[in-house]
Formats: sequence, structure tokens, C-alpha cells
Amino acid sequence: MVSGTAYSILLFAVVITIGLWLGKLSFKGISLGATWILFVGIVLSHFGFRPDAPVQHFMKDFGLILFVFSIGLQVGPGFFHSFKKGGLLMNGLAVGMVLLAAACAFIIHIVTGESLETMVGVMSGAVTNTPGLGAAQQTLSDSMAGMPASLVSNASSRLASAYAVAYPLGVLGVILVLILLKAVFRIDTAAEIRKIEAQDDSSEDSARRIHCEVENPALFGMKLSDVLADMSNVMVVSRIMRDGHVSIPSADTVLQEGDKVLVVSSQKNVERIVITFGKEIPMHVDDWVKKDESMVSRKIVITKGNITGKRLRDLNLRALYGVSVTRVIRAGIELVARADLILQMGDRLQVVGTEEAINSVASVVGNKPAKLNHPNLMLIFAGIALGVFLGSLPIRIPGVPQPIKLGLAGGPLIVAILLGYFGPRLKISTYTSVSANMMLREIGISFFLAAVGLGAGENFVSSLMNGGWSWILYGALITFIPVLVTGLVGRLVFKLDFYQICGLITGATTNPPVLAFAQNAYGTDYTSVNYATVYPLSMFMRVLVAQVLILIAVA
Repeated sequence: MVSGTAYSILLFAVVITIGLWLGKLSFKGISLGATWILFVGIVLSHFGFRPDAPVQHFMKDFGLILFVFSIGLQVGPGFFHSFKKGGLLMNGLAVGMVLLAAACAFIIHIVTGESLETMVGVMSGAVTNTPGLGAAQQTLSDSMAGMPASLVSNASSRLASAYAVAYPLGVLGVILVLILLKAVFRIDTAAEIRKIEAQDDSSEDSARRIHCEVENPALFGMKLSDVLADMSNVMVVSRIMRDGHVSIPSADTVLQEGDKVLVVSSQKNVERIVITFGKEIPMHVDDWVKKDESMVSRKIVITKGNITGKRLRDLNLRALYGVSVTRVIRAGIELVARADLILQMGDRLQVVGTEEAINSVASVVGNKPAKLNHPNLMLIFAGIALGVFLGSLPIRIPGVPQPIKLGLAGGPLIVAILLGYFGPRLKISTYTSVSANMMLREIGISFFLAAVGLGAGENFVSSLMNGGWSWILYGALITFIPVLVTGLVGRLVFKLDFYQICGLITGATTNPPVLAFAQNAYGTDYTSVNYATVYPLSMFMRVLVAQVLILIAVA
């Protein structure tokens, strides 16, 4: 039998190449994607193509770490914000869905006598959660330390085989439930989209331009800084028009009767702002541009690390350069440029001013997009080191006989989430470009799936022959019951719209193939917004629940 590091690397490369090629195949927009790597690995391993054990273990563990750490960095900035603006309800339903899946797996274990370790593999496949599989295997290995290596290997292999058998129906089953819910409730997708768009337009937190005329006598002769003393976090006065001349106001600008001001704020503050200045007038943003062609509007990008963690007011752009920041675009989302907004690398500032002044501001914040293409490798590896350390710490939970460990999946995931969220506040640059993050994630999941497949293939067929076909039925139950119950409760009890339900279900099952199907089939990105709301907590819960069930199994 051929062995050696070169042979093992060659084998991994072949498995990943073939798997990714098969992943491009789809049927009516449905594809298993990178999961084909797992099946290719199983097939080749079944016919005797296996890597050296140390290489396989390293590829599996390191791949898992890269995968979950890149996910954590991606979702970290919005992790805690996902509990706001209706996100608390969505995340509550998502957690309920995760726990219901775990309950189904445990009940099947009690009723059928199937080992709980195997049911964890079935559950991870049924909800298409690869990090959950990795966490379960890691916890299983740690818990069985000191036992014969063959026993540990067989248990891990059986867990992976169960995952592979349940995975395809985990994708197709969720799609079938979405189609069923659409039919049962007779969803008119066009009407749902119109309703959502109407809600977005009237959302209290949506950014809006307000055109006002100064008619409040209390403001005549008052400096703008005094007017904004209690409202600097509510609105931004980006321009003022006096006698037909447009300028950018400074803190010392004295308001006069008849002045027209362009204010950027959120919808919920409109009435307060109108009362403050006097009245709202019918104007368009183009009216301001036509009055003063020397004034331009541009987007500039923060690419200097020393800006990260600063508040917008700290830059003092209006006083120093006569430039007004009207909006901040972060990860595709427009934010009102509040004075206390904490900035971070990668933010795009929508600024208004003269060309010369904007160029000066651009030099202050960097505005060199090419710089964002270089990932912060020092942060990534320091975070991984901290994550591995955290994952190795024993955590005692009352009622659980053995201490739980976050492991190589949970530790790096939590550290990455915390870095992504708190990093800018601590003036730590955590920015990773979308392409760099995707590269890390895809390499990690490819290594992990190939290693799992090559490790599971030896016993895959024998596992199926010895009752493994029943795993398909178990997986179907774990897929259908939680998804259907959550969809019905969301629609009937909490009156969620169809796209909230789609995002909730795909995010709670951490199921990118179904997300792609929902967006392509129902023609909107609203699903992905709701997916992102529940995905971070769902991913964390899937990893944690898988570990807890394994600890219960080996206790």
C-alpha cells in the first residue's frame, strides 16, 4: 500500500478537485456544493485509497479550525446586533428549532436503541451542519482518550457515515417543506415583497433625507452647535441654503429665518426634526447639487488602521475640512452618520463637499481600497491560537458528569465572533475582505470534508448493511419535524412573512444550498437578510448541542 506525505497530499488534492467539480452540477438550482468532497472521499477510501493517519487528522482538525474561524469573523460584527429589531424573536425560534432537532435525535435513540453517538451524526447531516459534525468528532475523541485506537476510530467513522447518509435529504427535505408551506398558506410572493418594501420605506430605523425651512423663532441667531447640542446623535445637517447659495454648515454657522437645511436622520426622528426647525418643504437632493456645482458627493473608504475604534465625531471633519458625512455604508448596509458611531476599517463614508476638501479627508482615512485586499494574517493566527486554548479549557455544567470543552470548533468560533464584534471598539483591525474570508472558509471546509470522507469510507458500506439504511428515516424525521413545526408556528402564531420564514429555516439549519434555492426560486434577497439574523446563534447552538449529546452518550 502506497503511503507517505506526498501521496497523502496528492490524494487530498484529487478528492477535493473531483468533489468541487461535481459540486458545480445542479438540478433546478439545487446543488450539494462542496459536500460532494465528502462522498468522493468515501468512495475512494472504500476502494483502499487512504492517507497516512497523522496527515488525515491534521487536515481534518486544521480545516475545521479555518472554517469556523472564518465564519466567526464574518458574522462577528453583526452577532449581537442580530438580537435587535425583531431579531430576538427570530433567534428565539431558531434556538427552539435547534433544541427540537436534538430532542428528536434523543427520542429516536431511546425508542430504537440506536447509539446516541450515531444519532448525533444523523442529526448533523439532517440539518447540514458540518461544524456540528466536527465538534462531535472532536468531543468523542477527547472523551474516549485512553481507549483502544480502533474503538475510537470506529465510533468516529460511524458518526461520519451517519452524517453522509442523512445529508442529501437534509437539503432536499428543507426545500420540500418550504414548497409545502408556500402551497398550504397560498403565499403570493409578489404581494409579500410589496408589503416588505412598504414596511422598509416606513421603518423607524431607515435613513431618510429631510428638507426643512427655518421658521422656528427660537432658532433665529442661534449657532448650529447649540441646536445640535442635544440632537447630535439624532441627525446630521449636511447642507444649508441661504439666498440661493448652498454651503456646508459648521458648528459656528448662525441660523437665520428662511434658511433651508438638508438633514439626514432616521424615520422615527422626522417629526421631532420638523418641529425643531419649523416646517418640512418639498425639495429633492438634486436641488441642492444644482445650486452649487462646486459641491460633490463621493464615497471614500476607511483603510487606515488607526481610524478603527474612533467615533465619527473624533475626526471633526466638518470643522477641519468643511466636509459633511451623511451616511456610513458597512457590509452593504447604510447607517445614519451619528456623531457617536464607532468606525472600523472597510467602512465607506458618503461625504459631501468640494473636490479639494474631499481629497483631504480621503488622505486622512486612507481611501486605498487595494489595501483591503491584504488580510491581517497576524490577527487570524493569534485568534486561532487563542481559540484553540479556549477550546481546550474544561467547563463544568451542573448535571453533566464530565466537563464540556468547546473544542476545536467552538473555541475558535467564539474567539472569532468576539474579535469581529469587539475588535473595532478596542482599536484592533479585524477587517478581512470578502474574497479572503471566502478563501479561508472554502479551503478549511474542503480539507475537513476530504479528511472525514477518507476516514469514513473503510466502514461506510458495512455500516449501511448493518442497519444504516434506517439512518435515512431517522434523518428525515429530524429534518422534517423541527422545520415544519417552526414554519407553522412562525406563520400562525407570530405572523412572520414568507421570506422571514425562509431565512429563519435556512439560517437555523445553517443550510447555504437551500438559501440559494430560496433566493433563486422566489426572486429576492430578503431571505438572506433574515438568514444572517439567525445564522450566528444557530451555528453556535448546533456546535454546542452536538458536544453535549456526545458527552451524554459517553457518560
